[in-house]
Amino acid sequence: MRETKSTCPYCGVGCGVVIESRGDQITGVRGDPDHPANFGRLCTKGSTLHLTASATVTRQTRLLQPLQRLARGDAPTAVPWDTALDNAAGKFAQVIRDHGPDAVGFYVSGQLLTEDYYVFNKLAKGLVGTNNIDTNSRLCMSSAVAGYKQTLGADAPPACYDDLKHAQCLFITGSNTAWAHPILFRRIEDAKAANPALKIVVADPRRTDTVEIADLFLPLQPGTDVMLFNGMLHLMLREGWTDAAYIAAHTSGFGALEATVRGCTPDTVAQVCGISKADLFEAARLFATSAATLSLYCQGLNQSSSGTAKNAALINLHLATGHIGRAGAGPFSLTGQPNAMGGREVGGLANLLSAHRDLANPAHRAEVAALWGLDRQERSVPGKPGKTAIEMFQAAADGEIRALYIACTNPAQSMPDQATVRRALELAEFVVVQEAFATTATCAYADLLLPATTWGEKEGTVTNSERRISRVRPAVPAPGDARNDWSIAVAFARRLERQLGRNIDQGDEGGLETTLFPYDTAESVWNEHRESTRGRDLDITGMSYAMLETAGPQQWPLRQGESTGRARLYEDGVFPTPDGRARFADTVYQAVAEAREPRYPFSLNTGRLRDQWHGMSRTGTAGRLFGHVSEPVVQMHAQDMARRQLQEGDLVHVTSKRGSILLPARASAEVGLSQAFVAMHWGEEYLSGCSSTGERLAGINALTTPAYCPTSKQPELKHTPVKILKAELPWSLLAMAWLPADAALTAQRALRPLMAMFPFATCVPFAGNTQGDERSGLLFRAAAHEAPDAALLEKIEALLGLQAADTLRYADRRRGQRRAARLVRRADGSVGLEAFLLGGDTSAEAWIATLLREELPAQSYGRLLLSPGARAPVAVRSRGKTVCTCFNVADVAIQAELARCGGTAEERLGKLQGALKCGTNCGSCIPELKRMVRAVAVEAQAEVAL
Repeated sequence: MRETKSTCPYCGVGCGVVIESRGDQITGVRGDPDHPANFGRLCTKGSTLHLTASATVTRQTRLLQPLQRLARGDAPTAVPWDTALDNAAGKFAQVIRDHGPDAVGFYVSGQLLTEDYYVFNKLAKGLVGTNNIDTNSRLCMSSAVAGYKQTLGADAPPACYDDLKHAQCLFITGSNTAWAHPILFRRIEDAKAANPALKIVVADPRRTDTVEIADLFLPLQPGTDVMLFNGMLHLMLREGWTDAAYIAAHTSGFGALEATVRGCTPDTVAQVCGISKADLFEAARLFATSAATLSLYCQGLNQSSSGTAKNAALINLHLATGHIGRAGAGPFSLTGQPNAMGGREVGGLANLLSAHRDLANPAHRAEVAALWGLDRQERSVPGKPGKTAIEMFQAAADGEIRALYIACTNPAQSMPDQATVRRALELAEFVVVQEAFATTATCAYADLLLPATTWGEKEGTVTNSERRISRVRPAVPAPGDARNDWSIAVAFARRLERQLGRNIDQGDEGGLETTLFPYDTAESVWNEHRESTRGRDLDITGMSYAMLETAGPQQWPLRQGESTGRARLYEDGVFPTPDGRARFADTVYQAVAEAREPRYPFSLNTGRLRDQWHGMSRTGTAGRLFGHVSEPVVQMHAQDMARRQLQEGDLVHVTSKRGSILLPARASAEVGLSQAFVAMHWGEEYLSGCSSTGERLAGINALTTPAYCPTSKQPELKHTPVKILKAELPWSLLAMAWLPADAALTAQRALRPLMAMFPFATCVPFAGNTQGDERSGLLFRAAAHEAPDAALLEKIEALLGLQAADTLRYADRRRGQRRAARLVRRADGSVGLEAFLLGGDTSAEAWIATLLREELPAQSYGRLLLSPGARAPVAVRSRGKTVCTCFNVADVAIQAELARCGGTAEERLGKLQGALKCGTNCGSCIPELKRMVRAVAVEAQAEVAL
């Protein structure tokens, strides 16, 4: 067995991993104990990476050769690499010659490596001559970038993970850290255990798992963060809690802000934010008077039409109290993607240049032009800002952008206002999709598909939330014809140079042929990027691949001649602004872009699930990761459901001004009144259906608004007004099947087009319940106004293995009833339910689904599986919902064990973990376990009282 140290490809915590491999197969993964981001810990997603990289997954889901469509809607056909790249370069060159460089756009990804990012940025701005390059980081971190630059002068998080150990107050806002950054949350738990005096404040519209660790919870109304922070500053000024000496010595602009917050009285804040004046006072007191306050924040602040103001208003609090530039203190934005920081470092956004240079600064453009050698060709970097993500797809939908190059991202799932995005993809003359997975929704719109490598195969670097650069190393060779992203971009760029006649260096005698892209390794790209940082705030000229190999991950800045990077910034109170002072931003509260109204009375929020990642192109291949949340739902307050006479699981229309989708409703204690929540991951790959006009439904982002922050251009994915109405779809379908591991994901892809034959449909994987058993299953659920044609149901049955001769059947076409069940004899001699379909009457789901999922003996049921009604012939007990994914422990077992445990809450949790092992590996389930411990204690007290 071979071991390779690399970095996890999920969130911005940047955990180190050790990849185990044999030959060309990844066989396992564990946390790297030497990596300073995680010290060996991994969350549920990271610890199952090897399952998503298996040979069976690769064969079923990966893009393994270049594919071309001669006409939209056709099945793609394989072409050689040279043909694919020649065609792409020829088409882009034609568009550029006919319509100018701004008629093309590049949309890339925070999951690319820094080397990949650098080449794409140079390709767009240096070769093509357009700033139309943006990234899905625009949906993730651009408000944090703008907030840092507006106040501190540079896009540089000033704190580090080690500050958690030194903080006396931790202010978490707009971040469900427990789910979005689980390993960082483990460090928060460690800090609280080591220092019980540490006070933790959580501000969030939802009562998430992160709230479990809070001393104070502020359940503010969606979008009211600026009012909250201004109100806290109002109280700090009133009570004398600001640091006047720090303000005078190190900042500017406080007077204007002071006048603004004067009107943010406790009464006003309480009314706008929906919190009590007492809680507001306590939050301000803890933040201001603690010895060191560290704030953590993420998409709740960023994904807003006031995203920059929210970030800046929070940073204002740190500047006003002097909680910055020292151990345990500072505003610390948590990066959403593994290399959104690296993309910002190379200038991979429509308004940035390499090494934190400003596109609007002529001197900065000249520096980059000289670095890239453009000045020798009498060319420069264009000064006109490019189209950002929302603008780019709107321009493509309007015909202004005619060719799109999309790399390592899935805009047909992740972008808001999917109607516009899909219209853009359909109307663009030429769409290139460079991707590792062939299963993303965007692939269906590509004229050309280019196969890229992914985790476990790539070579390069990433930068995590604390400015730490880590190496990404290949453990196995690339499968099929896949190539590294940077090398594909280089090969395309060199061809485009020739097509445009820009490979002739006018500065050389005789006009010798040359190239802007002389790279033959990832390291050669990185070395040029390193040189671009010389003298900048993120100077990494003291780093090298060799240093990262021997000394491990390093933080920037690390200048030439230095041996270590800087853990904290601004310790001397000097900021990268013209006068060296930080700047207070005058943050005036503005309401959400679209307010709730009588027609759309609910505030829809989107966010992450604990065990899933983005569009699930990777995590969606591991059935085990669907154990905690198995299917898409809309969460609502129980009182809102009762008022609308909705029962648990009822289908509802969730409708905004842009579209409508169907989802089961679920009561949740997490969301407040007049609020709703749907996980961001559910795109048409897993949640679909067909509207009354025949249009395929596009998942959650069919609803979300394209309104964005005017400064950061980041969309308001965190708030969309919707109405929620009960759906009248009397005919329902449920089908489940165990399938061979090498066929399950292929069957899921084949079922996807059939989902559009119903008004509502979902199709999700599931896994076996035995720890270590990765048996593969599929669940298909649908609803309709009436029973569909038998031919459609037969297709579903065939894909789920229900067309075999040993399948039991019942059909009553007149009543719209259909049932099928397949029993098989297992190796131990028992008989198990291998697959079933219930059409029409699905009331038996509870016991039949349990029979299959739990792999219970089924020999005594036989034709009883075909009988109508909900009641099981004999009692069938479900193991319940998975709480601990690592050890596959469900809530029923946990509740039973807790009933036997005595002592304090901590003692009961310890006994529970000792007995069942839940929460003893990655720890992601610990907040939920603590909640269950408390709930069982309350129930026990109630019984005693009776």
